[in-house]
Amino acid sequence: MASTTPDGTAPGIQVRGVRRTFGDVVAVDHIDLEAPRGKVTALVGPNGAGKTTLLLVLATLLVPDAGTALVAGFDPVTDPRAVRARSGWMPDTFGTWESLTCVEVLQTVADAYRLPRAAHAGRIDELLTLVHLTEYARRPTQVLSRGQKQRLGLARALVHDPDVLLLDEPASGLDPRSRIELRGIVRDLAAAGKAVLVSSHVLAELDEMADAAVVVARGRTVRAESLAEAAAARRAWRIRALDAAPLLAALDARGTPATPVPPDAAEVELGSDAEAAELLAALVRDGVPVVAIHPAAGVLEQTYLTLTEDRR
Repeated sequence: MASTTPDGTAPGIQVRGVRRTFGDVVAVDHIDLEAPRGKVTALVGPNGAGKTTLLLVLATLLVPDAGTALVAGFDPVTDPRAVRARSGWMPDTFGTWESLTCVEVLQTVADAYRLPRAAHAGRIDELLTLVHLTEYARRPTQVLSRGQKQRLGLARALVHDPDVLLLDEPASGLDPRSRIELRGIVRDLAAAGKAVLVSSHVLAELDEMADAAVVVARGRTVRAESLAEAAAARRAWRIRALDAAPLLAALDARGTPATPVPPDAAEVELGSDAEAAELLAALVRDGVPVVAIHPAAGVLEQTYLTLTEDRR
């Protein structure tokens, strides 16, 4: 029987104390995670942190050694069929039959999910339009670029209109326009009530896409917070001026510690957007020719660098 939330709806993803080893290698040590429906949750961490292993557990492709997980209210270990019926899995590398066309790949996946044949054509056309592959519909997948294969992989994950999406490096190989389009697609899917868990090293993309982030390192959860909470933390801001000398002098006069960034900028640590706006106004009043002020790094990048200083 599926687990439900207090309002009677199926939850997104819930992970408690999941552990997975490969011989002597501990890939996932103790991860806790929640990815609710209607939200995009970023899974962030260095290489070897256990992100892909956890996604494979949630996709029913690996059995954990300990801990529990629920996907759309179902246990991937005891009820894998129910989990697969309600989740869409997009691995970081797209594997397919290169002699099949894009349409044939999606038809094969639709058959695997036992979708009614009468509904195939319309659904496949809709998905190929969504990922901008309509012109390649009847071409074998071997002619697709890596980025195009990634987009086809997303369409494949969406064939059965799942409640939960597990996306592992979905932006890998995508050109800038395709990345922007991917952000829009993922946000629209969350707005439609789906739970989206996305792992990526492109942290700037996740800043624009995610509602919350779970940072993992050495197979463990080290922080889980909303993007709003992360943005409220103290972080480095970069101020650029036409001339660095008056900028540094004004900051020193205000008692604001600053690090010069040649040739024309300085970095300061601020606690909020409001604090940055106040400092900018003061510098302008002091006659400093400020050209720009902005965070030195994205919200997730700053959090990531702070929590993974040992690069593990």
